[in-house]
Amino acid sequence: MSDTRPDESILEAERDIQAALGDRPLDFRSLQAISNIYRAAAAVRRHAERTVLMEHNLSWGGFTALWVLWVWDEMETAKLAAECGLSKGTLTGLLGTLEKQDLVRRERVEYDRRRVMVSLTDVGLAMIEDVFPRFNQFETEMAGGLADTEKDELARLLRQVINNAD
Repeated sequence: MSDTRPDESILEAERDIQAALGDRPLDFRSLQAISNIYRAAAAVRRHAERTVLMEHNLSWGGFTALWVLWVWDEMETAKLAAECGLSKGTLTGLLGTLEKQDLVRRERVEYDRRRVMVSLTDVGLAMIEDVFPRFNQFETEMAGGLADTEKDELARLLRQVINNAD
């Protein structure tokens, strides 16, 4: 498979799966659609981390947390974890890293010391404002070759899959 273009490799993998499992009553169209969501998400994430995010010493999770806080402002850790698609435990470690970089701050809620609010520092705000235009350019490159109507349709179709999962 390594001698073929990536899209040919994916099609070859899909054919291999069909050949191996084709005698079973499976929905191969759905299998391919969902498998390609996984493949696309993993490929985009790896590429982002190796390029635009690495330049700023950010992981995917770190970038996501900064972006969520930038767009929706300060929020409680449980909500931030949910918005970032992370467990609270994973978020705790991530926030420790972001705090060491002076990108976020955590503060206990006065009336309930078990609750913690997270916000961007001035350094974190400057970082996300610097990184996001570059990240958006990366997004443009990843969607290269798609017409605007195709991008709209892809977003609509993926929203439907997300709604089905939720």
